[in-house]
Amino acid sequence: MHAVSCNSPGPALTLLSLSLSFSQHALGQGARRVHVTAALSARAKVAMSRFEPESSINYDKLHENINIVRKRLDRPLTLSEKIVYGHLDDPVGQEIARGRTYLRLRPDRVAMQDATAQMAMLQFISSGLPRVAVPSTIHCDHLIEAQTGGTEDLQRAKEMNHEVYKFLSSAGAKYGVGFWKPGSGIIHQIILENYAYPGVMLIGTDSHTPNGGGLGAICIGVGGADAVDVMAGIPWELKCPNVIGVKLTGSLSGWTSPKDVILKVAGILTVKGGTGAIVEYHGPGLESISCTGMATICNMGAEIGATTSVFPYNHRMKTYLEKTGRADIAALSDDFQEHLVPDPGCEYDQLIEINLSELKPHINGPFTPDLAHPVSEIGGVAERSGWPLDVKVGLIGSCTNSSYEDMGRAASLAKQALDRGLKCKAQFTVTPGSEQIRATIERDGYAQILRDVGGVVLANACGPCIGQWDRRDVKKGEKNTIVTSFNRNFTARNDANPATHAFVTSPEIVTALAIAGTLKFDPERDFLTAPNGERFQLQPPTGDELPARDFDPGQDTYQHPPAKGDTAAVDVNPQSQRLQLLEPFDKWNGRDLEDLRVLIKVKGKCTTDHISAAGPWLKFRGHLDNISNNLLIGAVNMDNDKVNCVRNQLTGEVGGVPDVARQYKKSGVQWVVVGDENYGEGSSREHAALEPRHLGGRAIITKSFARMLPLTFADPADYDKIRPDDTISIVGLKKFSPGKPLKAVIKHKDGSQDSIQLNHTFNQTQIEWFQAGSALNRMKELQK
Repeated sequence: MHAVSCNSPGPALTLLSLSLSFSQHALGQGARRVHVTAALSARAKVAMSRFEPESSINYDKLHENINIVRKRLDRPLTLSEKIVYGHLDDPVGQEIARGRTYLRLRPDRVAMQDATAQMAMLQFISSGLPRVAVPSTIHCDHLIEAQTGGTEDLQRAKEMNHEVYKFLSSAGAKYGVGFWKPGSGIIHQIILENYAYPGVMLIGTDSHTPNGGGLGAICIGVGGADAVDVMAGIPWELKCPNVIGVKLTGSLSGWTSPKDVILKVAGILTVKGGTGAIVEYHGPGLESISCTGMATICNMGAEIGATTSVFPYNHRMKTYLEKTGRADIAALSDDFQEHLVPDPGCEYDQLIEINLSELKPHINGPFTPDLAHPVSEIGGVAERSGWPLDVKVGLIGSCTNSSYEDMGRAASLAKQALDRGLKCKAQFTVTPGSEQIRATIERDGYAQILRDVGGVVLANACGPCIGQWDRRDVKKGEKNTIVTSFNRNFTARNDANPATHAFVTSPEIVTALAIAGTLKFDPERDFLTAPNGERFQLQPPTGDELPARDFDPGQDTYQHPPAKGDTAAVDVNPQSQRLQLLEPFDKWNGRDLEDLRVLIKVKGKCTTDHISAAGPWLKFRGHLDNISNNLLIGAVNMDNDKVNCVRNQLTGEVGGVPDVARQYKKSGVQWVVVGDENYGEGSSREHAALEPRHLGGRAIITKSFARMLPLTFADPADYDKIRPDDTISIVGLKKFSPGKPLKAVIKHKDGSQDSIQLNHTFNQTQIEWFQAGSALNRMKELQK
């Protein structure tokens, strides 16, 4: 392991590190820890949130575990290690080796968005357990389609999704899960405002759960099965992550924003450079970044494949906690500060340094979030590349950039344009992150300024960021450019149009480009022309980090679960097209997988959007059979360079991927998918795994993958040996064990064969899931 000290290169230390080092020098390390223990013992119990007064923050256990592990490892710990190892189920006996061993952890809480919560709650119901073991919440944010405006869109969503909302509400009441109603806001903003705090470990059924790292938390995006493990009180497994350090020096100013930090990091690490690692930010540059700005950086860390991202506790987090009504948590975090920052001398597996004083505004895209460009250069690059220069729509908000500060800085630019008589040349939409943000920017006038410049304020929901956008200004297939403050810009991600060139950037740059109407506008250098002919430059954006007055909470949209859910009823109509109770998958029959057909050999990028598209398909997330009709419909077939077009090797006919899969299943033919590099990049990996299994798939074989568990070619060149009409046998499964490769026999139509080696990352527990037929089957076996 290539280790890099977090104290080098460079002599600069944060004020936080200085004060900590001074305390340790004056009191001694042991004395400092005695002080922490005494402070924790003296302080009254502090609730994890105002909604759960009966559940207290357990810093005592974190403190105890960290000290056990530090003594065992006999070395300084990174912040990531402190929080992760602080949640070990067995800190004394757990084998700990970064990038190698699997950790058994006890997360503090679970959060689920409404699209993935359906499958998670269906699985929890199947477990037979009476109530969740840890505080858990459901957030209704994914099923609201943007069409005309917030009020109308929200009402329509309530009517269209009544069955799903009723199911989630009643399931929450029965099993002890808090329910945030539609209109509450985006899950990650709600978590930041109410549930995240320094040192907490939270898992959420959405890939952008790491947003909470902006408040010093370890928040990890998972599938519903993982959430069920934690809600069931079972230790949750995570491969011991490597730790990538990002040292920030200098300070942000002018047009540069926190979003530019992660846009730059994405350009450095690419979409797979963070796989298997936690990205840990540190250094004196943190002083110039707000708490919500840190959350923005952590949020988009999902686009580099990182397990999560995190910042150390500092005064910006303290202020945010106090402003959101959690002064008691801030005070407790102050007492526990030693364990909420990295140890001096800790080592990272990789170190990146960024001087914020030299960082320029960035814009990434199109079609991938790691294609980074300085804003000053994007016009020329677009011109040379043949990308459309006219900006059709500018979209600000989403879970990545919808804070009070984001809205204020965008409004400051809009106000400058309005004062000169200008409005946006492009269409312009605004998505508040939560009901609290919406109500506060309405009260403080930001929302009206954004409307006056041409903006439409959408519902407090995900909306266009996840493809929930009824876009009508361009036809499907028409080349066009949009700029967003979102986090993800895969092909057809936002509007289902594969010809849309989507770029991600900061809300400030989106607003400026929407006003100018072209990618060739550099706000730091170029001029706008007012209606009277006057040429002027936009001055750098300004905005308060937090409102001068308290936040306006807006409407109360939270449903507390009753103390006991015995009498609550949860019904699923057998005829429903939206919800479907789960049937157990078949157990492994003890034999090798013989003569699997190749359903599709995927060419190039295959994200979870390609495997299980979002947008209009989100309404089927609770109905496995219906949503399986989108299986791999966006993936490119290596055989013909077409999407959703494969040959049925039994009949010779050509059909859609899910159609052929169903025909194979009906004929009793099992099949395999062959993938390229970084298969499964993106979110909603659970459906990307469940759908193939439901339609008869037995294995996914790839060159590499992103946070999934397929088999990988030991030699990536073996990908080229597989032909569309081959059959593949996976042998040696009776001796399937951790670290031991499997063998595949490729049988070609001409009678020849190739034998290749397949690697895997399954641990013993995961192998037991395979043998039982699923993780849920294994859970039930253990209950007997």
